[in-house]
Amino acid sequence: MIYGGIEAGGTKMICVIGDENGRILDRMQIPTKTPEETMPIMIDYFKGKDIKALGIACFGPIDLNRDSKTYGYITSTPKLAWKNYDIVGAFKKELGVPIGFDTDVNGSLLGEITWGCAKGLTDALYLTIGTGVGGGVMAGGKLLHGMLHPELGHIKMAVADGDTYKGKCPYHGTCFEGMAAGPAIEDRWGKKAVELANDDKVWDLESTYIAQALCTYILTLSPQIIILGGGVMHQEQLFPLIRKKVLEQLNGYIITDELKDIDKYIVPASLNDDQGIMGAVKLAIDAKY
Repeated sequence: MIYGGIEAGGTKMICVIGDENGRILDRMQIPTKTPEETMPIMIDYFKGKDIKALGIACFGPIDLNRDSKTYGYITSTPKLAWKNYDIVGAFKKELGVPIGFDTDVNGSLLGEITWGCAKGLTDALYLTIGTGVGGGVMAGGKLLHGMLHPELGHIKMAVADGDTYKGKCPYHGTCFEGMAAGPAIEDRWGKKAVELANDDKVWDLESTYIAQALCTYILTLSPQIIILGGGVMHQEQLFPLIRKKVLEQLNGYIITDELKDIDKYIVPASLNDDQGIMGAVKLAIDAKY
């Protein structure tokens, strides 16, 4: 079977043709411009390829409630050209195939659950730390949606001792994204993360905030694995710092086999940065209508 997948991001759109085994057979990437500029190119890419279904792992916020009048819409996004845009409806009208739809981070988690390091687990967390911070959650074998969908990047942080930075998030200031995303790093230190690779104080502070957030998720969601992706996490020196600080901050309150083997509990993404697009293909495989 042949399926279509879209990883719809704020800066780029990745379109692929894949199969039921997660193999990517063909791909195309274009910049995310306005719907008027971007959608016809994507629609033309999938036309004539005989896809059985399409999966869209999309930037948000998005409406995932199938009983809602705006199901399938990108809603209150800061990308104003896409605000209140019916992305699912547009593809359904032009392609006439079932469409699976979820957040970009849930898509990444789905890729890892299906073909990556979380395969076989029922409760997992995928977190991306890059231009923003977002997270996908699987609980009891199902992707977590609820009222809308988790916005894990916007939990408020306890500001570290001596840190006077006011935060980059225009909504919440010192939330997780506001303190630890790529733009916050650049704003705080005056250089991009990749230029600060050898500056230990940068990563000591960064790991403090990431560990604090992970402890919150561990205590509330109880995942069996935590997968960290995104551009900031390409700084691999963060992983041992984060693991150490998570154990310090939990302070022995939780004792599990997973935490005893923390190197295998807090791990990098495992699918060569294809977890999102592979998850989109899985959304297509699972699409019912």
